[in-house]
Amino acid sequence: MTSSNLHMYVMASPLVAALIVNLLGRFSRRSIPWLVIGSLVVALGGALAVLAAVIDHGPLRYTVGNWTPPYGIELVVDHLSGMMLVLITLVALIASFSSLKSVEQELPGEEHFFFTLYLILIAGLCGLVMTGDAFNLYVLLEITSITSYGLIAMGRGRAPLSSFNYIIMGSIGACFYLLGVGYMYILTGTLNMADIARILPNLNAPVATATALGFLMVGLWIKMAFFPLHGWLPNAYSHAPTGAGTMAAPLMTKVTVYLMVRIILSMYTPEHIYASAAVKSGIVWAAAVAIICGSILAFGQKDLRRMLTYIIVAEVGYMVGGIFLGNANGLTGAILHIINDALMTLCLFLVVAAIIYRQGTVALVSLQGLFYRMPLTMAAFTIGAFAMIGVPPTCGFFSKWYLILGGVEAGHWEFVIALVVSSLINAVLFFRIIELAYFGALVDGEHHEHAASERHEASFWLLKPLMVTAVLLIVVGLGTGVLIDNLISLVIPAGF
Repeated sequence: MTSSNLHMYVMASPLVAALIVNLLGRFSRRSIPWLVIGSLVVALGGALAVLAAVIDHGPLRYTVGNWTPPYGIELVVDHLSGMMLVLITLVALIASFSSLKSVEQELPGEEHFFFTLYLILIAGLCGLVMTGDAFNLYVLLEITSITSYGLIAMGRGRAPLSSFNYIIMGSIGACFYLLGVGYMYILTGTLNMADIARILPNLNAPVATATALGFLMVGLWIKMAFFPLHGWLPNAYSHAPTGAGTMAAPLMTKVTVYLMVRIILSMYTPEHIYASAAVKSGIVWAAAVAIICGSILAFGQKDLRRMLTYIIVAEVGYMVGGIFLGNANGLTGAILHIINDALMTLCLFLVVAAIIYRQGTVALVSLQGLFYRMPLTMAAFTIGAFAMIGVPPTCGFFSKWYLILGGVEAGHWEFVIALVVSSLINAVLFFRIIELAYFGALVDGEHHEHAASERHEASFWLLKPLMVTAVLLIVVGLGTGVLIDNLISLVIPAGF
């Protein structure tokens, strides 16, 4: 493990830009796009450099203020967190192009407030995946939550109420996590994750350590909207400003799932986590129920964005279940699905942003004939839909394949059945929309030629990032082997 502060610049870039946007943006709205995109380009470049350094030289370590652990805060970047840094900065950069145009339309005059929170949120997410300190993780988790509350509350209509509900659930989740950290500190006398992992095997306090783990897990499950703790998510993401949902929906739940993986691998050990077969099996069953219920709830929605929020709830079940299958294929599939689901969700929410920008609504009845009015947007939607269903060679197929293999290996057929049923429901959901958008132009005698004459794609700022993301869904799918061999397989514990 080498010492470096290179990854500090990844987090510092959006944080410094947030301050400048807040000070300068209120006087010069034209400076905001340059500051936002420029800072995120720097952050992405830094993240790629950090990942390259990790691949070449091993994990990077940095002690903040030169206070060595356990007294100081340590930032650590290994292969998994380096991969997450690249994912966060890439998704944030792509989403920012769309968000700039959406915010200009929906929140005129408030762009500097929005992007101040937006950039702080990104800095917080980067900090979350780098910290090696359990309490610092709590602090950064609350920074990301508070900025999310503010971004959601900037929406119109019921957005403030949805944000308030999110605050209540988020605060409950934070309390559970903090209680777990408190228990760990009482037991070990340290907050450094590596120190906790070193001390725990020598403790003879199985009930206390299990209690601490239970508090930590419940806190994170609330934050990631694991069914039935998902109540805050659908309203929060569907009522938020379009620009906020485009960035938060792909990242917030996925980063929280990563944190669960980090706690399992860096604070506890697989032996601790999977010690009770009954508990492990119960969580996999809960994940299977979450997948089915999330998919069924999505089926009942009449608004595209709200439908996608329930699909996110089901996707969280995919990842939680994969982690607790307790084998290499399940964990590989869960980690791979963090990446894939972030990109799939980004693609579909970019489609939502483009449609809302052009016609102001994503109610399903308003999508009739959309293939002829916005052909490029709907082509990207089709690729995103195929990825969600799990059609090869899109990336969604490969993570689902590993999850199914893990389920079969573990003998959890209920989880395998839930995955297959969810994919079938997704197929019905998305093909219903594709049918409506393609054949809807014929309703009431309207002809294809007339619909084509009304073609009007969204702005360049919304269309280009959407096209890039759609291509990424195929590129990442084709590059799955490289991704697993060079990154994911290196973080799978020995003996899995």
